[in-house]
Amino acid sequence: MFKSFIRSTFRHLWKNKTYSFLNIFGLAIGIVCAAFIFLWIEDELHFDSQYAKKDRLYMVLTNQTYDGKTRAFRSSPAKLAAAMKTEIPGVVNTARVSGLKSVFSVGEKAISENGCYTDAAFFEMMGLQFLEGTAKNAFRDVSSVVVTEDMAKRFFGSAANAMGKSLQMEHKETVVITGVIKNFAPNSTIQFSCMVPFNIASNQHDYYESWGGNSVNTYVELSPRANLAAVSKQLSGLIRSKDPDAGAVPFLFAMNDWRLRGEFPDGVQKGGRIVYVRMFSIIAWIILLIACINFMNLATARSEKRAREVGVRKVMGAGKQLLALQFIGEAICMALLSALIAVIFMYIMLPGFNMLVEKKLTLGLLQPAHAGFLLGIALLCGLVAGSYPSLYLSSFNPIKVLKGIKMKAGSAAYIRKGLVVFQFATSIVLIVSTIVIYQQIRHVTHRDLGYDKDHLIQAEVKGDLYKHFAAIKQALLQTGVVKNAGLASTEMLYTGNNASGFSWEGKDPQSDILVSFRDISPDLLSTWGMQIVDGRSFYDNIKSDSGNVIITASLARLMGKGSAVGKTLHWGDGVFHVVGVLKDFVYGDMYMQSDPVIFFSRTDNAEKLLIRLKPDAAPEAAIAKISAVVQQAVPGYPFDYKFVDDQFQEFFKSEQLVSKLSRLFALLAIIISCLGIFGLAAYMAERRVKEIGVRKVLGASVASITTLLSKDFLQLVLLASFIAMPVGWWVMDRWLEGYAYHINISGWVFVMAGCASLLVALITISFQSVKAAMANPVKSLKSE
Repeated sequence: MFKSFIRSTFRHLWKNKTYSFLNIFGLAIGIVCAAFIFLWIEDELHFDSQYAKKDRLYMVLTNQTYDGKTRAFRSSPAKLAAAMKTEIPGVVNTARVSGLKSVFSVGEKAISENGCYTDAAFFEMMGLQFLEGTAKNAFRDVSSVVVTEDMAKRFFGSAANAMGKSLQMEHKETVVITGVIKNFAPNSTIQFSCMVPFNIASNQHDYYESWGGNSVNTYVELSPRANLAAVSKQLSGLIRSKDPDAGAVPFLFAMNDWRLRGEFPDGVQKGGRIVYVRMFSIIAWIILLIACINFMNLATARSEKRAREVGVRKVMGAGKQLLALQFIGEAICMALLSALIAVIFMYIMLPGFNMLVEKKLTLGLLQPAHAGFLLGIALLCGLVAGSYPSLYLSSFNPIKVLKGIKMKAGSAAYIRKGLVVFQFATSIVLIVSTIVIYQQIRHVTHRDLGYDKDHLIQAEVKGDLYKHFAAIKQALLQTGVVKNAGLASTEMLYTGNNASGFSWEGKDPQSDILVSFRDISPDLLSTWGMQIVDGRSFYDNIKSDSGNVIITASLARLMGKGSAVGKTLHWGDGVFHVVGVLKDFVYGDMYMQSDPVIFFSRTDNAEKLLIRLKPDAAPEAAIAKISAVVQQAVPGYPFDYKFVDDQFQEFFKSEQLVSKLSRLFALLAIIISCLGIFGLAAYMAERRVKEIGVRKVLGASVASITTLLSKDFLQLVLLASFIAMPVGWWVMDRWLEGYAYHINISGWVFVMAGCASLLVALITISFQSVKAAMANPVKSLKSE
């Protein structure tokens, strides 16, 4: 019986191969789309899953309020870790982490590595796997360093060879490899290539001893029996109990939320990447539903072709339930066939999808979960796609069918039209979303930033480069590819160092303003392309401006009416005179109003070298010349650099991903919808072939017949456009609410999306309509 069913099913598929192909291909596209989305979601949901204690691990964040606005910071005082472990019941372990970017060298080999300063407890808390050495002995003295397997291979070829070997750190300190750990997984939030004892850092900086200095990341492990609410309550007041003047309020941020729920507007956890996970989940199901709709439409549209089969089977004793099961079985067979084709497509397309989402996803079909998911999706598609057609076909009256009485379309026709409208309305909403997301990204990236990010390179300041900067700058200018160069204490695009406690004459004593501060060389502002709007820039001689500062216009406005030039700023024991006002520039959160900035003329703690290329300089040749100059000035250090415009684009990585995927999904949705409407147009032309023949004999033109066959479908697409407009506006308006700096949605976006859908539908329908209109009427009428 089963063999007979399979045989009859494939006979039916072959007999109606055009429509079967449209159904199978449409379902395959839907399954590919859904499978890729769920692979991406699976990777996002499993971030940090390799940590055995992840349910008990937290990072300490601090809420700080300035000028009435609360912000969450990932840094906390260095002294907090020890206080938590000794004073808060339920805290098993704590570890401090501070970033480290250093050049490590062996002989002539020197490589920049991203690592951290941390406490020995970090290894046990994270459950890091030691390939060589042990967590207990890893930090037996301050000259120890623990490296990853990859770093060990870079220097010594293998983990075993690296154990016990010495490395030079910044060509100054000698550290000994006391442990080699397994590489951090790609889907780990924590990514370091080496770790050195935190005491090295604490010995270098006095601010680690201050309760008011939020300078490190603090990680916490709680006991399995710890009361999270009780721990949080005790933690919230801990910093202020040590220093009443410290404004930070610490709270716990669970490792399970690090990846997906990492946004804290107004100091409250809300949003994050979880929004995109939910959004793409919905889109995956919608595209699958669109693919299933194709099957329903074509199956019900061609019901007359199977009416006699149903009538004969019922006369022979087949019941309604048996017929319904047969038709659902056929749908499931087609869905399974679609899944097999989808697997082939996925293997071909996966490398491209990985490039798109910047991941290393694998299909893993040998994994029971993945294989089961694919099979489940196929069965679900078969059940959904075959449910309505099976009930509709199995309900035919055998007497009317066998007497040749034409079946009334009834509700089936309305349902079919409604499904077509749903398909195209969804596609238009996705097109609208794609356009709005593109506009939003372009709006932010092309606004007046207050600087010129193009043709600008940022490099690391290594060795004694800052001491010889004047000579190095002159050598750079002589290469013929450099326009200007300057030094800065921090990355200009990021928040960097900030503080409160600045005061000036007339300042409200109750107002506490958070101000970023940067140490720069006098030529940094012109190198960065910034504009002085009042006063002057720094003199070339750094010492001439040792007591002077340049401020941004937003701070100048806070200082009261009139020019800020000549006014005095007080900070701690320091008194500084404003000599220039800079046009506000965008940094940090690209969607928010940036904090005021104060610039100091000093380079002792310079960490970044900014180099502006001439517009006509070829980047590769310019980098080679610049690298030669820098490495000659500070030999033994690699030239590490980034283009600032690339750094700038990193701020919009999530939005860029949404933009790319929305374009892809909109394209797939419109393709699947067109496959369905193509099949319906072909069936309609086939059903009305004799009518078309009669019209042609009576003198109807090809254009009039094409219009006749096309207008019904185009009316449905037009209706879908009107339905999609308010839905698309509501969806994207909600999305834009998440950004303080955003566009207003223009009406032309909806017109453009509707016209695009109409055009695509017209092209799809016209192919069948013109083909039918140009057919020889003699062939269609000769049987009459």
